[in-house]
Amino acid sequence: MKILGLGVDIIKNNRIQKSIKNKTFLKRVFSTLEIKSSYKFLDKSNYFAKRFAAKEAFAKAVGTGFRNNMNFKDIEILNDSLGKPYYFISKKINSMIKKKFKIKKYDLFLSISDEKDYSIAFTILQTK
Repeated sequence: MKILGLGVDIIKNNRIQKSIKNKTFLKRVFSTLEIKSSYKFLDKSNYFAKRFAAKEAFAKAVGTGFRNNMNFKDIEILNDSLGKPYYFISKKINSMIKKKFKIKKYDLFLSISDEKDYSIAFTILQTK
């Protein structure tokens, strides 16, 4: 196994709090499933800030940022039955990663945390 990329992002939650009032922003950045999942949470700005940070951390780990036809909705942040966050990425991004790194299989690891006014996400991309 070899680490191919690391990404970290931190965001002030009130920045997202302002942005999520704009429905266009929500629909451009978050999937329908991510938006529906937010209904379970009282603190929407915290919920969306963590996911925004995770998407940014992913783009940094891959090393492309949001260009080359990659957009926020290509990357979904979901939770398993125990609440652990994980990435669900589009076929397009999956193919792009395999081509860029010349690999067939890889793992993505995601850790998300928050403290008061900030949310942070850390991503590792490694070969299998």
